[in-house]
This record gives sequence, structure tokens and C-alpha cells, in this order.
Amino acid sequence: MNDVLHATQVVIEQALKRLGYGDDMIELLKEPIRLLTVRIPVRMDDGTTLVFTGYRSQHNDAVGPTKGGVRFHPGVTEKEVKALSIWMSLKCGIADLPYGGGKGGIICDPRKMSFRELERLSRGYVRAISQLVGPTKDIPAPDVMTNSQIMAWMMDEYSRIREFDSPGFITGKPIVLGGSKGRETATARGVVIMIHEALRLKAIPIEGARIVIQGFGNAGSYLAKFMHEAGARVIGISDVNGALYNKEGLDIPHLLDRRDSFGNVTNLFPNTITNEQLLELDCDVLVPAAIENQITELNAGNIQASIIVEAANGPTTLEATRILTDRGVLLIPDVLASAGGVIVSYFEWVQNNQGYYWDEDEIDHKLKVMMIRGFENVYDIHQTRKVDMRLAAYMVGVRKMAEAVRYRGWV
Repeated sequence: MNDVLHATQVVIEQALKRLGYGDDMIELLKEPIRLLTVRIPVRMDDGTTLVFTGYRSQHNDAVGPTKGGVRFHPGVTEKEVKALSIWMSLKCGIADLPYGGGKGGIICDPRKMSFRELERLSRGYVRAISQLVGPTKDIPAPDVMTNSQIMAWMMDEYSRIREFDSPGFITGKPIVLGGSKGRETATARGVVIMIHEALRLKAIPIEGARIVIQGFGNAGSYLAKFMHEAGARVIGISDVNGALYNKEGLDIPHLLDRRDSFGNVTNLFPNTITNEQLLELDCDVLVPAAIENQITELNAGNIQASIIVEAANGPTTLEATRILTDRGVLLIPDVLASAGGVIVSYFEWVQNNQGYYWDEDEIDHKLKVMMIRGFENVYDIHQTRKVDMRLAAYMVGVRKMAEAVRYRGWV
């Protein structure tokens, strides 16, 4: 397995050197400024007590409070959480948000836990990290296998501990508890905007464009819906069990209707292909929207897409990025393509702080403006500095943080 933290640190170092910063800045920004490991005892429904391990990584708070999701997954590791917090810093830098990056995770399998067990785990996590988080310190949000209900429990627990209502402590909440319109679909909408920009550069019309989406969870399913509605042909989708393919286009409304709450749908169909085969399908746009390290040096040469838009975190290795770039594939990196979630989380935080809430049209307009501005900034660096799109995105993403660190006199 490729080490996502090491790969991230390699590109951070390259970006800072290109921007003219020295070893002291590299040494500070290649690791989170703090990492908390917690143990969470949870009384299970059968009366036993299980102890779960959780993490909260805060990459750097020179620009402002840290911001980032909490994932519930059996594969959560300390290195992964650290890498994800660095990626969040880069997303915030590209979108020009007043945040540093944060990330949390708990090693668990929510698919095997009851509703009440998940509530106890969520509340226990907040109790364990409560000293380090808050609306001006570190603001959590949903991530892999967490949702608005889990955010609601976490907000309620934090409000009980602090003894005042704190909607701005967390984003991705239900609308009735101070959530923002458009938050649930924000990551997918941001990816759609990036697909439109990439297709425009390649002079490919959206009508009839062939799209392949790996992953059918929150981002992947909404993305399939939006691309289908835009007139594109979604010819392939996948989940953890396998993949579906139809060169004429899949019946996306039918698949959305049949998927379960974890995004599984392929198990209902007899004729499936593998995830590996899905990635190598002949298409215009490939969207990895699942997990890390899906496109590697082993399969990068077989990718037939002319555009790759990374909706997942870290789906393409550095060596694969080099191979794809050399082959002329336009790759929109994760820290740019999936920034829609943190942008609308920022909108939610702003609305909580001012007590005034926007309608969905205003959210969508503001999101589009910020995503396109980020794309143009990254593409400009890619063109003028003659670097690949990933390094260009890291250069744009890390610049604001490095400047804030220098102005504060930390290095």
C-alpha cells in the first residue's frame, strides 16, 4: 500500500521549494502541529463495553481555526488522518478560506453498529476531544460513513459540555439545527463544476460525454445524478461489491432508487465487472470517488479517460500522476476537485456566526464562483510554471498558510 502521508509530504516539500521557502517552513508544514489520540469506551446494546480508538489531527492554525471531517471506518489510521488534515489545509488555501486543515477518525465499522451504539460513540468522541475543538478552534464535519445525524449528536454533546448552544462548533448539521442548504450535495456539485471546466478545456460537449464514477456513496451518487441530468452518459459506476457498465449509459434514477444507505447497489445485479476493470473503461471523464491509491503505476498506463477528476482523497499515486501527465491526461487533483464540501461548510459556519441563512441558489452561486476561481488559479500555475496539476494545486494551496506562518514569526 502506498503511504499517503509520505506522498503528501513529498509534494508539500516540492511546492514550498518552488515558492522559495526553506527547510524550516518545510519542517513545520510537513506534519500536523498537533495530533490527539483518544480512547472511547462505549456501552454496547448487549451490555458489554468496547473501547474504540479515535484521532483528531490539526495541521496548522496560522490562518485560522482548523476545519475538517470525522470519518468512522475500520481502516482509519494515524497516518491517514494526518495526511487528510494536510489535504484539508490545501483545500482551504485553494478556496481562500480563513481556515487551516483538520481531520478526525474513529476505528470502527458503523455498518455493524446499532443506531444507539453510534450515538454513544459520537458523544464519547466529542467528550474526549472537547478541550481542543470549538467554533474558533477546530470545526468538525461529516466524512466517510458519518452524516448529519452524527453531526447533530456531536453538536448536542458539545453544547451540553459548554453549557451554551454552539451551532458553529460543527458543520454538516441538519437544516433545523443550523445546517446550510446545499451542504449535503456540495462535494458533488463542486466536482460537477470541475468536470464542466475540464470538458471546456478539452472541447468536449457535456451532452453525451461518457462518464465513469468509481464509488456510489454520498459524493458518487449525487455526482451520477447531476451528470445524468446534465445530459452526460454515465456508463459505469461501482461500489465495494463490484461495478456496473453499459456503454449506452446506465439508468441512474433506477440505481439511485435501489442503493442502500451505504451506497451499495451492484449486489442486486448478476452481470458486474470489477473495480479494476471499471477504471480502465474507454470514457471521456473518470471520477475516482471511493478511497485512496486506486490509480497506481500498475494501471495508469491502461487508463483510457482523457480527463480524471479526483472526488476521493488521494486516489492517484505520485508515480501514476507522472505517467498520466506524460500521456496528456488532464488530472484535476483532489485538493481542488473535492473542495466543494469545505467551501459550503464555511458558508454554514458563516451563517451560524451571523444568524442569517441563505437560500440554495445563493449557496450554489457562491460555490461556483469560488470553485472556478480556484481552478483558474491552479491551471494558471500549471501553465506558467510548467508543473503538473497536482503540484500546481499544492503550490496554490500552501502559499497562504506559509505566508501566515511567516507573518506570525513562527519560522
